[in-house]
Amino acid sequence: MSARVVIAEDLHLLREGLVHLLRAHGFEVVAAVESGPELLKALTGERPDVAVVDVRLPPTFTDEGLQAALAARRAIPGLPILVLSQHVEQLYARELLADGSGAIGYLLKDRVFNTEQFVDAVRRVAAGGTAMDPEVIAKLLASTARHEPLAALTPREREVLELMAEGRSNAAISQRLFLSESAVGKHTASIFTKLDLAPSDDDNRRVLAVLAYLNAVRS
Repeated sequence: MSARVVIAEDLHLLREGLVHLLRAHGFEVVAAVESGPELLKALTGERPDVAVVDVRLPPTFTDEGLQAALAARRAIPGLPILVLSQHVEQLYARELLADGSGAIGYLLKDRVFNTEQFVDAVRRVAAGGTAMDPEVIAKLLASTARHEPLAALTPREREVLELMAEGRSNAAISQRLFLSESAVGKHTASIFTKLDLAPSDDDNRRVLAVLAYLNAVRS
């Protein structure tokens, strides 16, 4: 069964482009709206597998989209939300991360033009994972030095965790950092230990590790 998607974007051409793109990759677009009130109604009514949401929507053009998505997520705990933004805005990223339950993403709109990267992000969020834009992570990372338990991580472990937050697999991390997959696995295991994550499914622990990282940098 294809993932059901709600799209919220006020620019007609971009909204229609997102609809076409996602349908071409096997998603079922159940609603495509242009305002905050329409988004909240669509999310609570359709209960999609994932929502792709522009931060700034009518009528206020401030954070209407984000607030509608957060309101829906309060009504439907764990509702997967992928936020699109024109610029990195740390306050919005922090609000999105506040409940610490995963199934979240924050991408700059430029990433939409990289079809493979964007579609992969939508799929990961729909599956309960995370998809954080590298530029968002870089800005948040600048404020992490004073936070525990992240201070216990080595520089290499922080690099691995940062790439995990982008949603990269161990294989992708090994290629990016020129490490063997076994070395990445050892770093990942050390991260789990230092973040005091109890043994469980590795995919679940990856999400928990990323959330611990992101929740630390939002404080």
